[in-house]
Amino acid sequence: MQNSGSQTPRVRHRKRSSEGFQEASKANGSHLLVHDQNKYRSMLIRTYSTVWMIGGFALVIYLGHLYIAAMIVVIQIFMAKELFNLLRRSHEDRQLPGFRMLNWHFFFTAMLFVYGRILSQQLVNTVTTDMVLYKLVSKLVKYHMIACYALYIAGFVWFIVTLKKKMYKYQFSQYAWTHMILIVVFTQSAFTVANIFEGIFWFLLPATLIVINDIAAYIFGFFFGRTPLIKLSPKKTWEGFIGASFTTMISAFLLASIMGRFKWLTCPRKDLSTGWLQCDPDPFFRPEYYTLPRWFSQLFPWKEVAIMPVQWHALCLGLFASIIAPFGGFFASGFKRAFKIKDFGDSIPGHGGITDRMDCQMVMAVFAYIYHQSFVVAMNLSVETILGQILMNLTLEEQQSLFMKLGQMINETMTVQS
Repeated sequence: MQNSGSQTPRVRHRKRSSEGFQEASKANGSHLLVHDQNKYRSMLIRTYSTVWMIGGFALVIYLGHLYIAAMIVVIQIFMAKELFNLLRRSHEDRQLPGFRMLNWHFFFTAMLFVYGRILSQQLVNTVTTDMVLYKLVSKLVKYHMIACYALYIAGFVWFIVTLKKKMYKYQFSQYAWTHMILIVVFTQSAFTVANIFEGIFWFLLPATLIVINDIAAYIFGFFFGRTPLIKLSPKKTWEGFIGASFTTMISAFLLASIMGRFKWLTCPRKDLSTGWLQCDPDPFFRPEYYTLPRWFSQLFPWKEVAIMPVQWHALCLGLFASIIAPFGGFFASGFKRAFKIKDFGDSIPGHGGITDRMDCQMVMAVFAYIYHQSFVVAMNLSVETILGQILMNLTLEEQQSLFMKLGQMINETMTVQS
């Protein structure tokens, strides 16, 4: 009796422990189930919005250079709105009527300056046939810089005049914040428009590589991610980073071959028209044929392979998109942690705000422009550029004199050669 009595509490304790373990297991299981359901629901929402974005993006690409540039401007405005709102305080803004307009004044002044510099030659080429418009545009281009400086000084004076006691710190922080947005965000993304008019290829390929890298990193991290990559972004994993790098490099090489065959994508736009483009293919887009090793041709039916020179450049773009461009996302992650926010906005379901999608694109756009100007563009002036400079800077008498002297030089050269 004593043994049975002494064992009863132990049995009861074990029974309660097993029941508690089962309840805990059920609780954990239900928690994991809910977690998995939320995870897949988030993935579906993200996929749905991605499909819509890709469809809209493809439509704009089809419409052409000017529409793509307009899309970039709209994106920049949304990005500026999201970032301006980040440091806004409604209480202080109510005491400073009209102060918000100052941010937009600086923004549109910067837009006028940057795009005026980038698109001045295209604007001149557009109105060359109309002498009245040509003279007007030439004057605008000539005095473009002083006009933008006057607008900036007007904003500077506006800021000083509106300074209010006990609001100095808030006002100066907004002033500094606005200029940081213009330098770090707007100026970098403006390089995208410069890439567009060099040929849609130099905009579309870098932008597509960033999208592919982002999607591949998400998929590889979703299914295989185990090892954290960086503390700033806990969801990023080494598995996602490495898998996305290989995917992006392969995609860069293949996409360059596909895109390089379409003149609509490779021809530069010299004006601001929307018509169809025709041009002779640049040597970078002409395939070069390489003979394959004999052992390879014995195993496969191919004896040679055609590779465009631009495909080797695409590998450099793919390498940058895989290794360096993601740090734009890490910068944005650290930025959001500093301000204790999850996303910059909520305009894109499953993705956050426009700025959340453009962080890597800005870094990539600058690199693509610098790379193109350094290693792709030939170091010579185009006929259109020279004619534009002559028409803008020389009087009619000077142009006639230049014409006569150029004719004499050509006749002398032809006489010597004959």
